[in-house]
Amino acid sequence: MNTIGKTALALAAMAVLSGCGGTAEPAGKGASPPSNPAAKPAVTVQEKRRQFESVKADCMKQKGFRYVAFVPPEHPLTDDERKRRAGDYEALKAQRAKYGFGVFSLYVHPKGPDAPDNMPDLSEADPNGKIWTKLSSAQRKSYWKAVSACVVVAAKQVLGKKVQSDTDLFEQLAAAGERASEREIDGDAELVELASSMATCLTGKGYKVSGTRPTELAQRGWREFLDREDEIGRRQREDVPDVPSPTKEGEIKRTFGATLTPTEAKPYLDKEIKAALDDLECGKDFYRVYTPKAEAIDQKVAEEWGS
Repeated sequence: MNTIGKTALALAAMAVLSGCGGTAEPAGKGASPPSNPAAKPAVTVQEKRRQFESVKADCMKQKGFRYVAFVPPEHPLTDDERKRRAGDYEALKAQRAKYGFGVFSLYVHPKGPDAPDNMPDLSEADPNGKIWTKLSSAQRKSYWKAVSACVVVAAKQVLGKKVQSDTDLFEQLAAAGERASEREIDGDAELVELASSMATCLTGKGYKVSGTRPTELAQRGWREFLDREDEIGRRQREDVPDVPSPTKEGEIKRTFGATLTPTEAKPYLDKEIKAALDDLECGKDFYRVYTPKAEAIDQKVAEEWGS
């Protein structure tokens, strides 16, 4: 997870594909084994995606549905993105000064190219949208049931993962990422010390800090404003309770977006920006260490699950 509440989860949900990998050996703990020229090269993340989609398409065909294997193209990182992923203070500050933690900015700057977790609009690019939207209500129900079943097949064949449904795959991915973060980030002595200092600073500025584990602290601000958005969204809807039910262990908390115009969202974003800059100022040293470590974990997740 990056410092602005990255939800590799959102990306994983969209692709229904992602996860967690092994732990890199710390420098100085031993030499790397010599390379084996005859060894089978590792499958790239993009290739896993293609394999997954291919199996999924074949499975859907067998179930009587047309499905086009679709893998979004990869885009090279910009210099600013590379700097942010490396924990560069100035690059992170510039982003937060405009987007805060990346919650209410979605209403004010919906297509900001440098927004946190900016996800491309694939609704037009993915050819499957034009397929399932033409189905009747009954056909759609059967279609999505088939999609879930085919995700199970593809997960086993391509990823070697045993899952019960597409939702189960997503939840296993989330759990794997959390385990890796708890092990490699919350177990890092330097980050634990830096998180404690950051928490003290935030408390001194009047912010509520309910947990000081590095992973908790890195997402504290984002979660706070996500809860505010959820509160607004729930008040606007009649089909959900105003207060969310407590989440069970291992269950992903479900939140609801709001209906806000840019003008309506701007006051919320202004408060979010101030909080995000204070968070970064208090965590200047923390994010310098945390961010590249979190990005490395994300990469391991992607390599194992093809996200």
